[in-house]
Amino acid sequence: MFPGLFNGMFEALPSQCLVCHAWPAQPLCEDCVNRFAQPQPRCQTCALPVPMGVRQCGMCVKSPPPLDTCLAAVSYAYPWSDLIVGFKFQKQPGRARAFSLLLRSTPWVEPALDAADAVVPMPLSGLRLRSRGFNQALMLARQLAPDKTDSRLLLRIKDTPPQSSLKRAERLGSVKDAFAVDPLLLNRTKGARLVLVDDVMTSGASLFSAARALRAAGAAHITGVVIARTE
Repeated sequence: MFPGLFNGMFEALPSQCLVCHAWPAQPLCEDCVNRFAQPQPRCQTCALPVPMGVRQCGMCVKSPPPLDTCLAAVSYAYPWSDLIVGFKFQKQPGRARAFSLLLRSTPWVEPALDAADAVVPMPLSGLRLRSRGFNQALMLARQLAPDKTDSRLLLRIKDTPPQSSLKRAERLGSVKDAFAVDPLLLNRTKGARLVLVDDVMTSGASLFSAARALRAAGAAHITGVVIARTE
């Protein structure tokens, strides 16, 4: 499906495929990308799978989210769920490069990055950042667009419980007003085209809350980009 996608990217650095463990290979070998990362129709504003020819899911038609576009490389399932857990919680930030290549192979991600004025990683709370040691969204954004990544623009002003531990209604409430744009950088958001980056999208509560803060600060167009989307 993606012939030659990773050719030449790691020629000087042989490695083992994270999925099938083939050696020598790229961190995500072409066979595994073809097998486990086939593109599928997704809602254009929340990235949930939809039937072929459908542009938006019913929920987004009824209540349009604050994202103009939402793009996900894969579903949050094997093998990607295990690899993302390792990336976030087992101190393997080096996987960001492999995930960035996977994202760049996803339809419409490359044009969104090219058109963006800034690429904004989802911020972590200070407590979670100290516990984890790094922000996985920032690592990913820097691999996707090092010259456009702006980690100072969006602030997390409210610590919240892990979204995976909450029900949907609780998620929506817990991240309300959790994000804000740095008042000293408002000029960077007015009329800007932004790409908002995160690793996983579940209910969309966090991503939507961050997008609302950027929209309130004057952003003209916001694209959400995530590695994986839960179903």
